[in-house]
Amino acid sequence: MNVESVLPAARARLVRISEASQLTEAAALFGSTRAGLIVVCNSDDKMVGVVSKTDIVTRIGQCQGHACTTMVAAVMTRDVVCCGPNDRLQQVWNSMKEKEFVRIPVIDENGCPLGTLHARDALQALLGEVEYEEDLLRDYVMGIGYR
Repeated sequence: MNVESVLPAARARLVRISEASQLTEAAALFGSTRAGLIVVCNSDDKMVGVVSKTDIVTRIGQCQGHACTTMVAAVMTRDVVCCGPNDRLQQVWNSMKEKEFVRIPVIDENGCPLGTLHARDALQALLGEVEYEEDLLRDYVMGIGYR
């Protein structure tokens, strides 16, 4: 099973922002969406980093009054763990679990974001695959045959 199988859900979770945007714009996106991760893109729509709610809260907590004009590019994470639609979902899940990530971006071969994969979506898909295989095995053992 590949990441492509959960791409519809990942596409629905995608929230992006320009690297030239102010941090307050990213904060507003977090406030108006259910996003937990914002993908930061350059002018060519290629991913250059990500911003999390923690990044926003940490930086805004250091602002003095109305002087918070920090750009997203100044606080984003540039070294991003991501995946592609053809990556094996099990391997991506293992990587997410090892690094304790709840969300990672899905990008195409050009580096453009396609979605944000949530661990819950990956687990549900992997569990569904195991349950289907279990049903097939049970049917085979009971003499019903394969579906």
